[in-house]
Amino acid sequence: MVEASPPPAADRRVGSMVGLFWISGDEVYLGTPPTPEGAGVLLSPAGVRITGDAPREWRWSDVMDLQVTDAPVRSALTRWAARALSVAAAALDAWVPDGPPEMTVVITTAEGDRVETPVFSGAATAYTEREVDISLGLLARFTRGESSPAVLTHWWNEVRPGEVLRSRDREAVLEGWLATSH
Repeated sequence: MVEASPPPAADRRVGSMVGLFWISGDEVYLGTPPTPEGAGVLLSPAGVRITGDAPREWRWSDVMDLQVTDAPVRSALTRWAARALSVAAAALDAWVPDGPPEMTVVITTAEGDRVETPVFSGAATAYTEREVDISLGLLARFTRGESSPAVLTHWWNEVRPGEVLRSRDREAVLEGWLATSH
Protein backbone atom coordinates (compact mmCIF):
# COMPACT_ATOMS: atom_id res chain seq x y z
CA MET A 1 0.00 0.00 0.00
CA VAL A 2 1.25 3.48 -0.83
CA GLU A 3 1.41 5.97 2.04
CA ALA A 4 -0.44 9.28 2.03
CA SER A 5 0.90 12.16 -0.06
CA PRO A 6 3.17 14.81 1.44
CA PRO A 7 1.52 17.93 2.85
CA PRO A 8 0.26 20.59 0.41
CA ALA A 9 3.21 22.91 1.17
CA ALA A 10 5.47 20.36 -0.53
CA ASP A 11 3.21 20.10 -3.57
CA ARG A 12 4.59 23.37 -4.97
CA ARG A 13 7.41 21.45 -6.63
CA VAL A 14 7.67 18.05 -8.17
CA GLY A 15 9.81 15.94 -5.90
CA SER A 16 9.91 13.18 -3.38
CA MET A 17 10.28 12.96 0.38
CA VAL A 18 12.85 10.44 1.56
CA GLY A 19 13.67 10.65 5.24
CA LEU A 20 14.20 14.25 6.31
CA PHE A 21 14.94 15.28 2.71
CA TRP A 22 12.78 16.67 -0.09
CA ILE A 23 14.49 15.86 -3.39
CA SER A 24 13.83 17.08 -6.92
CA GLY A 25 15.93 17.17 -10.07
CA ASP A 26 18.41 19.75 -8.85
CA GLU A 27 17.43 20.58 -5.27
CA VAL A 28 17.64 18.91 -1.88
CA TYR A 29 15.84 20.52 1.04
CA LEU A 30 15.68 19.55 4.68
CA GLY A 31 11.95 19.24 5.25
CA THR A 32 9.75 20.61 2.49
CA PRO A 33 10.66 23.33 -0.01
CA PRO A 34 9.98 26.72 1.57
CA THR A 35 6.69 28.53 1.29
CA PRO A 36 6.81 32.13 0.02
CA GLU A 37 6.48 33.32 3.65
CA GLY A 38 8.94 30.88 5.21
CA ALA A 39 12.55 29.88 5.28
CA GLY A 40 13.98 26.74 3.79
CA VAL A 41 17.25 24.88 4.14
CA LEU A 42 18.77 23.97 0.79
CA LEU A 43 21.63 21.46 0.61
CA SER A 44 23.98 21.50 -2.37
CA PRO A 45 27.31 19.89 -3.17
CA ALA A 46 28.92 23.23 -2.23
CA GLY A 47 27.21 23.72 1.14
CA VAL A 48 24.13 24.73 3.12
CA ARG A 49 21.91 27.71 2.39
CA ILE A 50 19.04 29.15 4.41
CA THR A 51 16.54 30.81 2.10
CA GLY A 52 13.85 33.34 2.98
CA ASP A 53 13.86 36.75 4.63
CA ALA A 54 17.24 36.26 6.35
CA PRO A 55 19.30 34.19 3.90
CA ARG A 56 22.64 32.75 5.01
CA GLU A 57 25.07 30.39 3.38
CA TRP A 58 28.01 28.18 4.41
CA ARG A 59 30.43 25.92 2.56
CA TRP A 60 30.52 22.36 3.89
CA SER A 61 34.02 23.00 5.24
CA ASP A 62 32.52 25.75 7.44
CA VAL A 63 29.80 23.48 8.90
CA MET A 64 30.84 21.49 11.95
CA ASP A 65 27.44 19.94 12.65
CA LEU A 66 24.00 19.86 11.04
CA GLN A 67 21.05 18.48 12.99
CA VAL A 68 17.28 18.36 12.66
CA THR A 69 15.36 18.46 15.93
CA ASP A 70 11.65 18.11 16.63
CA ALA A 71 11.14 15.73 13.69
CA PRO A 72 7.77 14.02 14.17
CA VAL A 73 8.51 10.34 14.90
CA ARG A 74 5.91 7.64 15.47
CA SER A 75 5.75 3.89 15.33
CA ALA A 76 4.20 2.29 12.25
CA LEU A 77 1.04 1.44 14.19
CA THR A 78 0.65 5.02 15.46
CA ARG A 79 1.29 6.47 11.96
CA TRP A 80 -1.36 4.19 10.43
CA ALA A 81 -3.86 5.03 13.20
CA ALA A 82 -3.27 8.78 12.67
CA ARG A 83 -3.79 8.38 8.92
CA ALA A 84 -6.99 6.39 9.42
CA LEU A 85 -8.31 8.98 11.88
CA SER A 86 -7.61 11.87 9.51
CA VAL A 87 -9.22 10.05 6.56
CA ALA A 88 -12.30 9.21 8.62
CA ALA A 89 -12.57 12.74 10.01
CA ALA A 90 -12.18 14.29 6.57
CA ALA A 91 -14.85 11.94 5.19
CA LEU A 92 -17.21 13.13 7.91
CA ASP A 93 -16.16 16.74 7.28
CA ALA A 94 -15.60 16.88 11.03
CA TRP A 95 -11.99 17.87 11.12
CA VAL A 96 -9.35 19.15 8.77
CA PRO A 97 -5.79 18.10 9.62
CA ASP A 98 -3.36 20.82 10.61
CA GLY A 99 -0.53 21.72 8.30
CA PRO A 100 2.73 19.84 8.46
CA PRO A 101 4.60 19.87 11.75
CA GLU A 102 7.57 22.19 12.15
CA MET A 103 11.08 20.89 12.69
CA THR A 104 14.19 22.87 13.58
CA VAL A 105 17.40 22.74 11.55
CA VAL A 106 20.43 23.49 13.73
CA ILE A 107 23.67 24.47 11.99
CA THR A 108 26.88 24.70 14.03
CA THR A 109 29.67 26.53 12.21
CA ALA A 110 33.43 26.13 12.46
CA GLU A 111 33.48 29.46 14.33
CA GLY A 112 31.16 28.00 16.97
CA ASP A 113 28.03 29.87 15.88
CA ARG A 114 24.77 27.99 16.30
CA VAL A 115 22.05 28.94 13.82
CA GLU A 116 18.51 27.57 14.10
CA THR A 117 15.75 27.84 11.52
CA PRO A 118 12.31 26.22 11.33
CA VAL A 119 11.28 24.06 8.37
CA PHE A 120 8.16 22.02 7.70
CA SER A 121 8.24 18.25 7.84
CA GLY A 122 7.77 16.42 4.55
CA ALA A 123 6.15 13.41 6.24
CA ALA A 124 2.37 13.08 5.87
CA THR A 125 2.02 12.13 9.54
CA ALA A 126 5.45 11.24 10.89
CA TYR A 127 8.78 9.63 10.11
CA THR A 128 9.98 6.31 11.39
CA GLU A 129 12.72 6.48 14.01
CA ARG A 130 14.99 4.64 11.57
CA GLU A 131 14.35 7.25 8.82
CA VAL A 132 15.40 10.03 11.16
CA ASP A 133 18.47 8.15 12.41
CA ILE A 134 19.69 7.30 8.90
CA SER A 135 18.97 10.85 7.67
CA LEU A 136 21.02 12.29 10.55
CA GLY A 137 23.82 9.85 9.72
CA LEU A 138 23.77 11.06 6.14
CA LEU A 139 23.90 14.70 7.27
CA ALA A 140 26.96 13.83 9.38
CA ARG A 141 28.62 12.35 6.28
CA PHE A 142 27.92 15.59 4.38
CA THR A 143 29.54 17.69 7.13
CA ARG A 144 32.61 15.41 7.22
CA GLY A 145 32.96 15.59 3.43
CA GLU A 146 32.36 11.84 3.05
CA SER A 147 29.27 12.24 0.89
CA SER A 148 27.35 14.91 -0.98
CA PRO A 149 23.72 15.89 -1.57
CA ALA A 150 24.53 15.19 -5.23
CA VAL A 151 23.92 11.51 -4.38
CA LEU A 152 20.28 12.39 -3.64
CA THR A 153 19.67 14.41 -6.81
CA HIS A 154 21.43 11.72 -8.86
CA TRP A 155 18.96 9.17 -7.41
CA TRP A 156 16.01 11.45 -8.21
CA ASN A 157 17.12 11.97 -11.81
CA GLU A 158 17.59 8.23 -12.34
CA VAL A 159 14.50 6.91 -10.50
CA ARG A 160 11.92 9.74 -10.61
CA PRO A 161 9.50 7.92 -8.33
CA GLY A 162 5.92 8.28 -9.53
CA GLU A 163 4.36 7.65 -6.14
CA VAL A 164 5.09 8.31 -2.49
CA LEU A 165 7.48 5.67 -1.21
CA ARG A 166 6.49 3.46 1.72
CA SER A 167 8.53 3.89 4.89
CA ARG A 168 10.53 0.67 4.41
CA ASP A 169 11.34 1.73 0.83
CA ARG A 170 12.47 5.16 2.03
CA GLU A 171 14.66 3.49 4.65
CA ALA A 172 16.23 1.27 1.96
CA VAL A 173 16.97 4.29 -0.25
CA LEU A 174 18.51 6.14 2.73
CA GLU A 175 20.67 3.11 3.58
CA GLY A 176 21.90 3.03 -0.02
CA TRP A 177 22.84 6.69 0.12
CA LEU A 178 24.60 6.21 3.45
CA ALA A 179 26.69 3.43 1.89
CA THR A 180 27.59 5.57 -1.15
CA SER A 181 30.69 7.73 -0.97
CA HIS A 182 30.98 10.66 -3.32
